[in-house]
Amino acid sequence: MTILVTGAAGFIGAHVAGALAARGEAVVGIDDLNDYYAPSLKRDRLASLAADARFIRCDFADAAALAAALDGIEIRRIVHLGAQAGVRYSIDNPAAYARANLVGHLNILELARTRRVEHLVYASSSSVYGRNAALPFSVENRADHPVSLYAATKKADELMSESYASLHRLPQTGLRFFTVYGPWGRPDMAPWLFTDAILAGRPIRVFNNGDMQRDFTFIDDIVTGVLTALDRAPAHDDMVKPGGSHAAHAIYNLGNHRPEPLGRFIDLIEAACGMPAIRQCEPMQPGDVPATYADIAATTRDLGFVPTVPLDEGIARFVAWFRDYTGR
Repeated sequence: MTILVTGAAGFIGAHVAGALAARGEAVVGIDDLNDYYAPSLKRDRLASLAADARFIRCDFADAAALAAALDGIEIRRIVHLGAQAGVRYSIDNPAAYARANLVGHLNILELARTRRVEHLVYASSSSVYGRNAALPFSVENRADHPVSLYAATKKADELMSESYASLHRLPQTGLRFFTVYGPWGRPDMAPWLFTDAILAGRPIRVFNNGDMQRDFTFIDDIVTGVLTALDRAPAHDDMVKPGGSHAAHAIYNLGNHRPEPLGRFIDLIEAACGMPAIRQCEPMQPGDVPATYADIAATTRDLGFVPTVPLDEGIARFVAWFRDYTGR
């Protein structure tokens, strides 16, 4: 029986597919290899990280294409990590988010229902918390006021999943990721953007004049959390799960439980690069929030999740990988 990983050419998806294959699972990964950022990076991830997994190019937002791609493959569990990512991009390209994150999520729910999978683990986001004033962010907090369309689609995914857990007794776990970084990371995120600019002697854009904090979470810790969650499906026992569901649907934060000031984050990249940054201070961008901070008490209690990679180590590892990958 096979584990399906969607978004298998993405940052988190490639790492998860590789980790599952490494522990002996039969893995099928799907991804449409779209051009939101360079498809060459996605192909390199597949070649380097998920060599033991079978890959099928497929757009899961196309229900007919999804069914055809997986015809004849017995699927036991699903890790749904594919999505249109990016807070700022959602402001300019809302239709891409409706298609990938709403229609696409529904297609995966239908696939899971009709195939009677044992467990569906899906990616949510810390963005659903919006400008929640209560820190750290707890899965018990209200998340009804998203400040970006991206966040709204991720909250909608959680609600759709709740309905399928209740109506169809489909066991599911939603994972709210907090600022994931590390080798093979996305080129539209700060670690890549800042490292690239510093090494090239270009200014970096420091939003909100640097008065920001992020709960940076290293990719190895995220992979551990995803695999542990996958192995522990919530039960149909009418007990209240993290996130408030009485169905077999749990929601967990996956974060480092340590918000870091943006200034320190930049300092660490400078040290790893051996060069100072040219800091160009700018106002807060639309759709952004000043701070994120994960409450992981429920995640630790239920999944044994304990992050192990501090930011200074993680940034050094990312910059070393970046320089090797880009030849700089």
